[in-house]
Amino acid sequence: MKKKKVLFISSTGGHLDELLKLKPMFEKYEYRIITEKDKFTINLKDEYKEKISYLIYGTRSHLLKYIFILFANCWISLYKYIKFRPNYIVTTGTHSAGPMCCIGKIFGSKIIYIETFANKNTKTATGRLIYLFADLFIVQWKEMLKIYPKAVLGGPIY
Repeated sequence: MKKKKVLFISSTGGHLDELLKLKPMFEKYEYRIITEKDKFTINLKDEYKEKISYLIYGTRSHLLKYIFILFANCWISLYKYIKFRPNYIVTTGTHSAGPMCCIGKIFGSKIIYIETFANKNTKTATGRLIYLFADLFIVQWKEMLKIYPKAVLGGPIY
């Protein structure tokens, strides 16, 4: 039986920490991980080998630079999506995951979004966008169900 293809994607930092807590699920699927390349994530290549790849790191602190990086990451995401063709995209956010989820939705992948543990009472920008079309939207706090009424309470990943 052929394994489902699952793409796990998030930005670096806490979002990636949350995503990597799902590691026990990885081997159940033909999987890939995508995150931003920085000094903290480059060593993940040692553990995940060809299963991990990177987007360009960028924060919103420099708006013009961020716009160019976001545009470049959209093209990189499209390339990586077409190369892997996942059945599912699982993400904990944030900005670097948005384009991949949009691409995946257009091409028929199921989108599973896990809103960050860091937010207990407010929406994230990426969560706001992906909530509109996610096939499964998971929150980690009961309080978030008031903000995202169609969400499912998954509880904390940690």
